[in-house]
Amino acid sequence: MRIYFPMSLNVNEIRKDFPILQRKTHDNVPLVYLDSTATSQKPIQVIEAMNDYYRHSNANIHRGVHTLAEEATAMYEDAREKIAAFINAPSAKQIIYTRNTTESINLVAHTWARANLKAGDLVVLTEMEHHSNLVPWLMLQTERGIELDFIPVTEDGLLDLDSYKTLLSRTPKLVAFTHMSNVLGTINPAADLIRMAHEVGAITVVDAAQSVPHLKVDAQALDADFLAFSAHKMCGPTGIGALYGKTELLEKMPPFLGGGDMIKEVKLRSFKANTLPHKFEAGTPAIAEAVGFGAAVDYLTKVGMDNIAAHEHEITEYALERLEEIPGVKLFGPSADKKGGVAAFTFDGVHPHDVAQILDRDGIAVRAGHHCAQPLHEKFGIPATSRASFYLYNTKEEVDLLVNGLYKVKELFG
Repeated sequence: MRIYFPMSLNVNEIRKDFPILQRKTHDNVPLVYLDSTATSQKPIQVIEAMNDYYRHSNANIHRGVHTLAEEATAMYEDAREKIAAFINAPSAKQIIYTRNTTESINLVAHTWARANLKAGDLVVLTEMEHHSNLVPWLMLQTERGIELDFIPVTEDGLLDLDSYKTLLSRTPKLVAFTHMSNVLGTINPAADLIRMAHEVGAITVVDAAQSVPHLKVDAQALDADFLAFSAHKMCGPTGIGALYGKTELLEKMPPFLGGGDMIKEVKLRSFKANTLPHKFEAGTPAIAEAVGFGAAVDYLTKVGMDNIAAHEHEITEYALERLEEIPGVKLFGPSADKKGGVAAFTFDGVHPHDVAQILDRDGIAVRAGHHCAQPLHEKFGIPATSRASFYLYNTKEEVDLLVNGLYKVKELFG
């Protein structure tokens, strides 16, 4: 069970930092944004940081010696340093910029995995994976003939650790898992899963897209080999993410893409790859987005990740209690002490898309569908769920509005 200290968030003041939360939607009703698991909203500090870059320092990075190029390079690399510190990476050279978590995982699959896995090698995943941590390994299975097997999910939304021990007895080469489920909200025991994998010689890949924005994640304490996350889920811009990797693994991996900046020397018939982290960052990168990423890290650091986690726990606990009151609503996932700010549910006799559309009339934004986790929904025998998710800017009053909206759904569908 996680222990939370008293929260010190002034949510009303925090909400003032997010311009979009001030807008109205249909019939001039206030926006109630409960879809942060899909993407978070952006504080003005991030928006202004990116705007300031474009207004005053826009240039291509590296190799340029003029003022703008040097400023842009410094801002880009300074953001990398901030991101490294945020997850307690030993060195900023271990932070590879990517487009998102999906690309980060694909980078590992295309480089480390293709260099180290052969037909018959076992890769262990879980039944709760987002498609981005399933499809790359399915593609590799088709290409290389690797074997995939899965840690089962229990009825209450937890991983079956006894089954995991059995899978480890087959000596997998790789274990890849989500730190926090984007559907169930389950916070998996990452440090234990990694330790157990290492005991049988397996490399680990952690999909931290949902955990890094909401929890204090320490890459060194976890002892993760690879850890992937995205800026847009943690108050930063879309189009940029990061891959953390252990230096000894990254140095041995071949480049991911070929082109400018990832090379040290090029001849007509050969090339030498650049050093870390640049050998994985071909072409002109998302510079403004990196600046925004750094600003988002600054913002979350100032608020405090422990404060954010405590606030979300209180909101989630309240939301689960309120949702359980509604006849016909079925919640999925564990209790609030074992999950993050996610509430996925079905409503008897009502399709999740209808639920979401009716809520939208009252300005309430929730997600509906399989949330890029189709096998997990099949596991529970359902095609889709509605999902409300919470972040540092959400309030109990918004939970009450959600519940009132669901009672309207019930009235409409009898």
